[in-house]
Amino acid sequence: MSLTRQSSFQNRSGDGKGALYLVATPIGNLEDMTFRAIRTLKECDIIAAEDTRQTRKLLTHFEISPQMLFSYHEHNKGASGPELIRYIIEGKNLALVSDAGLPAISDPGADLVKLAVEEGISVIPIPGANAALSSLIASGLPTDRFTFIGFLPRERKDVEDTLQSFQSAQGTLLFYESPHRVIKTLTAIQSVLGNRKVVLARELTKRYEEFVRGDVQECLDYLQEHPPQGEYCVVVEGTSPEEEQERLAAWWQNLTIEEHVAHYEAQGIPRKEAMKKTAVDRGVSKRDIYNALI
Repeated sequence: MSLTRQSSFQNRSGDGKGALYLVATPIGNLEDMTFRAIRTLKECDIIAAEDTRQTRKLLTHFEISPQMLFSYHEHNKGASGPELIRYIIEGKNLALVSDAGLPAISDPGADLVKLAVEEGISVIPIPGANAALSSLIASGLPTDRFTFIGFLPRERKDVEDTLQSFQSAQGTLLFYESPHRVIKTLTAIQSVLGNRKVVLARELTKRYEEFVRGDVQECLDYLQEHPPQGEYCVVVEGTSPEEEQERLAAWWQNLTIEEHVAHYEAQGIPRKEAMKKTAVDRGVSKRDIYNALI
């Protein structure tokens, strides 16, 4: 990849192209909309949105009447992405918004940014509300190092593999989850990562904003008495330096992965389960162990 440079003080590249603006929208409270975001949406030729019905409500509230409002989401990005890029190349300024928060975080906006960069188009962020970071700073857990994971996979096996890959992460972990899956996700976290400290943040910036702090089991008990409602951000304590040092000093350190798996097989444990236990010991995913043994 060749080196490129973009000046933040120049909206256009000088060759007639427009620019791509990534505009943050409120995650609940409309007062979190910035003056700059409103001005940008008013000045751009095109607004691209995940859900145009939801975005129209926002635009109406702030008296914004775009020349063109495009639908851009996971299911049409293959066709809509290149079309939007063509408009920008022709000189149109385009604002990309998500349903709530920063675009390109856990949504197809990242693909549009990639296309724009490949075409030498200026990409300009318009900062604002973000659920993950808002949850982190109010969690009471360490903020000096963190990893945003977003939504976990659907399949249980893939969930376990993903969590195992972060077993040794020392920074705080950030997840997004729906009310229908949050109990399953907490149960998987407890099974793979242990009974760590967690914070459940929901309805951020809204009337019923809530933070539930405790260990995984305490939060599971709370949700049994208070059925989950609203979208959640799950903030999870990372492993401590002491725990990581203990892992690095473990009995299996001098074994190859094959020898590690064979150790468990010698105890009568089936190979698949032996691979899973090896992955847990080493703080990696079972897929990593499988690939190493191919």
